[in-house]
Amino acid sequence: MKKITRIAAAFLMAASLTACSKPNEETALQDPINQQEEPQKLEGKVVVYCPSPAGMADKIAEAFTAKTGVDVEMFQGTTGEILARLEAEQANPIADVVIMASWADGLSMKKDELLLSYTPANADKMVQNWIDEDAMLYGTSASAVGVIYNTTIVSELNADWHELAQNSEYKNELAIPDPVKSGSVKDFLSGYVYKYGDEAWQNLEGMADNGMMIPGANKAALEAVTTGEKGILVAGVDYNAYSSMAKGEPLNIYYPASGTVINPRPAMILKSSKNVDNAKAFMDFLLSDEGQQLVVDAYLLPGREDITTDKRTNVSEIPVFDLDWEWMMDNSEDIAQQLIDLCSK
Repeated sequence: MKKITRIAAAFLMAASLTACSKPNEETALQDPINQQEEPQKLEGKVVVYCPSPAGMADKIAEAFTAKTGVDVEMFQGTTGEILARLEAEQANPIADVVIMASWADGLSMKKDELLLSYTPANADKMVQNWIDEDAMLYGTSASAVGVIYNTTIVSELNADWHELAQNSEYKNELAIPDPVKSGSVKDFLSGYVYKYGDEAWQNLEGMADNGMMIPGANKAALEAVTTGEKGILVAGVDYNAYSSMAKGEPLNIYYPASGTVINPRPAMILKSSKNVDNAKAFMDFLLSDEGQQLVVDAYLLPGREDITTDKRTNVSEIPVFDLDWEWMMDNSEDIAQQLIDLCSK
């Protein structure tokens, strides 16, 4: 009987030792140091469609390639040119990442179920409301529109939108970028009409009656004012003005007291992307310290709230309209065409 008892005790002790050893073995297996995986090595390419400024896009591509080894195939164009290219490639999509100058156009792409959801690094640091609720659109940079004027023609100016429409002093001095080609201007017009309704249309018609012309997209419209062909650019995209002023051009810019539109420039991964991992890495880079510094250097507003700039007016200093981006998405194209029709009379 004693022999059986000794055997049972030995068995229980062995079982106890075995049981005690299991948590340690499992802990070793679960140890993050032992489980740490090698970072995923990226290779190949990423295809990006991007609006101006061209210098910034080129620098972002070069810096991303240097950091990851991934080649960037970049198409640069106006919002209108990017949208036309995407439409032409519907049957055989090419782009992996698309950046727009129009938040409303980004929402339209989301509505058409073209986008992939992804949360990049540093998304938690972004300016409030520059991310859509489904994590598909990220305003990694932004621009605002203001009034840009040639200081050799108009020495000082702070007129509000309605004053530009009603004051004969500005007769034949007004220009505005083509809202079909410029996503920023298209969004300004729809935001202005959303905020002020019939009053906005009266003012836009008044500007047209005051001789407002459409010289072309953002660059051509600014050139018309820089050269003195026109004195005042209505709804001029601000980063172009700051860049030109830094080069010594006789320009100045202000934001009318009644408000304007700050337009987050949505960066988006297409659901049809053939290089998804590279596209995600590109999105991460856009919100990195290095990527955001390139945004600041291009006189755009950074997408991260923890970054400010002394090169231009910051987000908190710009008066803005209360906006409904869904309404603007639905109405912006019609409003843009109506403005063109007004200026063509």
